[in-house]
Amino acid sequence: MQTPHQYDVLISEVGPRDGLQSVNRTMPTADKLAWIDALVASGLQEIEVGSFVSPKLLPQMADTAAVIRHALHHHTGVTIMALVPNLRGAQAAMEAGVHKITMPISASSAHSLANVRKTPEEMVQEVRNIAALRDEIAPKVHIEAGISTAFGCTLQGLVPEDDVIALATACVEAGVDECGLSDTTGMANPAQVKRLFTHLIATLGDKAGAAHMHNTRGLGLANCLAAHEAGVRTFDASLAGLGGCPYAPGASGNVVTEDLVFMFEAMGIRTGVDLQRLIAARQALGIGLPGEALYGMTPLAGLPKGFVPHNYNDYNGHNDHND
Repeated sequence: MQTPHQYDVLISEVGPRDGLQSVNRTMPTADKLAWIDALVASGLQEIEVGSFVSPKLLPQMADTAAVIRHALHHHTGVTIMALVPNLRGAQAAMEAGVHKITMPISASSAHSLANVRKTPEEMVQEVRNIAALRDEIAPKVHIEAGISTAFGCTLQGLVPEDDVIALATACVEAGVDECGLSDTTGMANPAQVKRLFTHLIATLGDKAGAAHMHNTRGLGLANCLAAHEAGVRTFDASLAGLGGCPYAPGASGNVVTEDLVFMFEAMGIRTGVDLQRLIAARQALGIGLPGEALYGMTPLAGLPKGFVPHNYNDYNGHNDHND
């Protein structure tokens, strides 16, 4: 499993992709760059900065290549990643210079057809094609599969857990470097999360990947904690809780990055993220999307009196992830 060397867990910020694709407005590129700069300044080590999809479908992502160029030029020590749904998008991402690509592979046939217009089996073949292309033109690029609707689907209903594990196994056999599980629809509960991730890790070993949780029913943090107890060490989250899937009706935003970082730090689990700078990054988000609802309990309540994060020295000028 992918674990940062100097910290206990890796927080992968997906707001610039998952968050922005879910709002109707398009954030101006200059504001998007300023927001990403603020996220990097907080110490986040991995950021999903966009996706390579048709701008007709998601105009919010039309500037992804330009955003990647900026991130690579201005920031070192940060993994820059993008989502790709197909071979064409993967080639564009590799040519743009990303460190990592992530692919949405839905365990629900209904969601897969709605989201990427392919069956899960066809997406596994797409993984093979992308892995072959990666080996040919960009061998250092890391490929991650995220098994969407792993905990249930608003279109199909229940998703058998054996189907999820079988699909994850097929993705690894097709060439991905790691495979995580996504609660795309926000239907998961902690017992289910712990059970399924325990099964995933037992099956895939160090190729088991991230937990991507939504907070649709208020269980996002509880589900992340359950995943951590199962052995997961990489967690997707979105600043201010933006996010959702256009093809998963009723699925609201991702786990709030600020709340997730606070939970782990309060437990003595090091994230490498400066909470005060992370909360400050909300200002850049608000400038880019004025009037957009921003979520999060920690920014609203503030840090507790006397609170000292576990990695205190990193918050005092020793964070080497800032440019």
